[in-house]
Amino acid sequence: MAHPVSVPVCYRHPSRETYVRCTRCDRPICPDCMREASVGHQCPECVAEGRRTVRRATTAFGGSPVGQQGYVTIALVALNIAAALIGVLMGGPQSLLGGFFTDAGPIQAYGAVIGIPIKLTAAGTVVDVTSPLSGTVLPGIDDGAYYRLFTAMFIHYGLIHLLFNMWALWVLGRTLEAALGPVRFLALYLISGLGGNVAAYVLFPNSLTAGASTALFGLFAALFVVLRRLRRDTSSVVPILVLNLVITFAVPGISIAGHIGGLVTGGVVAAGLAYAPKEKRTAVQVAVCAGVTVALLGLTFAAASAA
Repeated sequence: MAHPVSVPVCYRHPSRETYVRCTRCDRPICPDCMREASVGHQCPECVAEGRRTVRRATTAFGGSPVGQQGYVTIALVALNIAAALIGVLMGGPQSLLGGFFTDAGPIQAYGAVIGIPIKLTAAGTVVDVTSPLSGTVLPGIDDGAYYRLFTAMFIHYGLIHLLFNMWALWVLGRTLEAALGPVRFLALYLISGLGGNVAAYVLFPNSLTAGASTALFGLFAALFVVLRRLRRDTSSVVPILVLNLVITFAVPGISIAGHIGGLVTGGVVAAGLAYAPKEKRTAVQVAVCAGVTVALLGLTFAAASAA
């Protein structure tokens, strides 16, 4: 006498009949449990196990491929534009003309922005600038406003200054973010900007310094280092870098120390990111970034103590 053949049921949902099996573990799975695979379907547990054993995709320097989307570059451009718009709201449309063409310029416009003040001068007593909101004199770095070394890279002297820098950031940023990944690229940008501002503070403490140029010069150096590490042609980078250096020294009012400081800092950080040994890549990269940051902070405090 023949026995009735039982219909298989899903191992996760016993009330559901199914004739589909996981291609890895051969357990019956219903439509709700099916996960499409390269061949057939797999159950949720096998898919999760496969993800744990698959190596995460990274760039040549250990970064996330998400950097190809350019999210950090877009965010940095947006922050700079937002700072400019805040300046217009506080100082009026004339603030777009910039400090080179008006008496107030962006100095009055940006000075009192919470968290985004301009780096007016190293010593707050040298330039008597007051806040448009509170009427109080804004402190300088020597007075303890060390945050200016960071916020200065998001402030510009007018519309032309902003547009030129944002164009350069858009071109350089997307390329480097795709190569390094978003986290490493952001670290490179911020540390380069900090390095340029620290150099300006240490070497020319009474000068006005603001703009993303300090960070951008670091990106120029980083692009050269990255292309060399990948054994790609650098002939398109060198002429542009040389031209920018010529402009830096030839045009009055440009922070030479800020540009050179950003260039050197960016080159050092980029070398640490690009040439870190693969076996201990992340640890070496973190150590280089942290070491450069600590060195810059040490120079800042030493200069402030000597002032």
